[in-house]
Amino acid sequence: MLNTIGGIGAGGAGVAAMRSPSPPVNPNPSANTPAQAAHAPKVFEHKQVQLQINPAQERENLKQAVNMLNQQAQQTNRGLGFRMDEVLNAPVVTVTSAQTGEVVRQIPSEVVIRVAHNIEKVKGMFFNGRA
Repeated sequence: MLNTIGGIGAGGAGVAAMRSPSPPVNPNPSANTPAQAAHAPKVFEHKQVQLQINPAQERENLKQAVNMLNQQAQQTNRGLGFRMDEVLNAPVVTVTSAQTGEVVRQIPSEVVIRVAHNIEKVKGMFFNGRA
């Protein structure tokens, strides 16, 4: 018995005897049984899909979503405000104090928005200078 255990640890004959036999490999996959063919994955031809995105429509959809969020925040008396920054074309979320109306938190922060606006101005100057 000790010899068999030692053989297992050393990768000897004991390991081969304890392994379960692997299933036979079918060299001809097209010769599967009907039951196997029914469960085989189906391969479809790749089709090219063209997406047409209308930026004006997307902007309008985003504005509608922001308006809905603001209405929902007002109904629940939450100090949340949502708006779209027109220069960045990105949403801005503000959290205000219910008592004072003071902006407690803004995402992205006012500093980040100012920096992004300045970058947009510089980009505009570069494009105007090259034209």
